[in-house]
Amino acid sequence: MSAHPAARRLPAPRVLILGIQHLIVMYTGCVTVPLVFGSALGLSTETIGVLVNADLLVAGLVTVIQALGISRILGVRLPIVAGASFTAVTPMILIGQQYGLQAVWGAMIAAGLFGVLIAVPFSRITRFFPPAVRGAAVTIIGLSLIGTAIGMITDGASSIGGRLALAGAVIALIVVLMRFGRGFLAQAAVLIALLAGTAVAGALSMADFSSVAGAAWFGLPQPFHFGAPTFPIAAVISMCIVMLVIFTESTAYMMSVAEMSGQRLRSGDVARGLAADGLSGVLGGVFTSFPDTVFAQNVSLLQMTGVRSRRVVTVTGVLLVVMGLLPKLGEAVASLPTVVVGAVSLVMFATVAGVGITTLSTVRYEGTQNMLIVSLSLGIGMVPVVAPDLYSTFPTTVQIIAGGAITSCVIVAFVLNLLFNARGQQAHPAPVPAQAAAAPALESLEGQR
Repeated sequence: MSAHPAARRLPAPRVLILGIQHLIVMYTGCVTVPLVFGSALGLSTETIGVLVNADLLVAGLVTVIQALGISRILGVRLPIVAGASFTAVTPMILIGQQYGLQAVWGAMIAAGLFGVLIAVPFSRITRFFPPAVRGAAVTIIGLSLIGTAIGMITDGASSIGGRLALAGAVIALIVVLMRFGRGFLAQAAVLIALLAGTAVAGALSMADFSSVAGAAWFGLPQPFHFGAPTFPIAAVISMCIVMLVIFTESTAYMMSVAEMSGQRLRSGDVARGLAADGLSGVLGGVFTSFPDTVFAQNVSLLQMTGVRSRRVVTVTGVLLVVMGLLPKLGEAVASLPTVVVGAVSLVMFATVAGVGITTLSTVRYEGTQNMLIVSLSLGIGMVPVVAPDLYSTFPTTVQIIAGGAITSCVIVAFVLNLLFNARGQQAHPAPVPAQAAAAPALESLEGQR
């Protein structure tokens, strides 16, 4: 019997290189969260650097926990990479502007504890997240993040012709390697394209690594960097709502990765994965980081490479922890040219949307109102993307809920599913991969490793 995809052993050099590829694919998206948050609140460059280090440290710890698990308490034990959730950015900015920075991380600690406490009951209502809801959620995540990739490609440049040409060449190289490459060459297509693009960007003076020299070699995030946390009720409620959306997002991805890996996901597995997300909120509140979720582009990387090994993402998690403690190393990766990272991210985010569309293809539309559920949730979810200022005059709570593409899409899909499919049952079950038939026995073997 062949090894389960999530437990399959690969040669150490390949595990290391594939782990680095996962790291580079998620790195920019992960550090974008503290960069956007810090810029919006006018924080100094030094302070933003503290947030970045803490962000990487917590993401690494949670990634390792999700991949390896801690007994029967934490971790889904799937090949997933955790990173700072984009869903939390806007609410955190609004809380910081209204209540101050101490309230941001106080509310996060409270939301993290809330997440840990409700992980088990939330995992038992996964029947209310059939493919129509999960597929809409994953699709809107991919679509809403494409703008972020385009922003990295253009990066505010007045003349973008050269940047577009380089981005196009990076994307073309990924396509060529995926089409004609074999084995490891195809699996490392994203990393190869990124390195090649960086080399070209350097030759064209579009890359700057001068800041690496001034970065410190070692730095440990300081707990409660902004002082003792505070807990305004409105801020806590807002972040608890965000945690629920993060749970929905993570649940959809855990199910997608489990299907890719041929593993049957039980409610207990989901609960442990969600509890790890909740723990990220607590750790983030203490170390001034951010709540984590399953990172979208790494799910798409699993789909592209076909490598589902937990050992690969464990390496990624360890490297993230190291980078969180070694600012100089983190600065080197952060200095990768945005145009190249943006091109890679465009492929990743588009693939995320494709994963969601694949899930939506398993939905039975005939004789149901599932088409309305999918169409309306996607339509309302796209409103903040195409009209970002529409809700700017509304109260803060409304902005937090309705002003986020992911939040609004998930809420609409969930409510409409309850309305039209009262029992929350999936009318047309998604096909179970052939490997899933052996999942219980394989899970038993995996638990003994």
